[in-house]
Amino acid sequence: MNIVNAENWQQSRADVFWGEIAPAEHVIQIYEDQDVFLDTLAGFVGGGINAGDCIIVIATASHLAAVETRLKNFGISVSNLIRDNRYIPLDAHEILAKFMVNGWPDESLFMETVSKLINRANCTGRKVRAFGEMVAILWAENNSGATVNLEYLWNKFCQKQAFSLFCAYPKSGFTDDLNESLTQICNCHSKRISGNNSSLTHILYKNTN
Repeated sequence: MNIVNAENWQQSRADVFWGEIAPAEHVIQIYEDQDVFLDTLAGFVGGGINAGDCIIVIATASHLAAVETRLKNFGISVSNLIRDNRYIPLDAHEILAKFMVNGWPDESLFMETVSKLINRANCTGRKVRAFGEMVAILWAENNSGATVNLEYLWNKFCQKQAFSLFCAYPKSGFTDDLNESLTQICNCHSKRISGNNSSLTHILYKNTN
């Protein structure tokens, strides 16, 4: 499966890309390398910090720890950001449990859960950007229907709230017979990031709207 056709992709400096991301943007990365993904996520968070935004990161415990290490290596005081409610790290499995019912996202519970998170972030008076790994967890469980449904719920919520959203999937979870699901997932997003570049300096991205 060919996810990246370089001729159709644009290149941007990572700091510029994340610094100028629009409030209504919904960005996806399908990555091959774990470190590439974590560097990209750290850039997403760091770009939000530099822009004065409030950042919500809903990820697995190991990914939260890895991002925190990267932020500290950048000289960022993570504890101060958490104290000031500018950086809100949350366990993806715990958040999923709040709205999943019989293996399917309950729309009412999802909207209630995410609304509380966005309201918590909005209390700072800053713009909000969020990363969500819950879709990748559902995908890893081979629950493709729930994955696509959750992406659409995110989009439905984004229509009511102005914030930028980033999510990521490991490429290993996609096979040729799942091309339709891949198309559905990518169609839920406004930009797609290449997961092949190991450099933090530049990002390859494609407008998908």
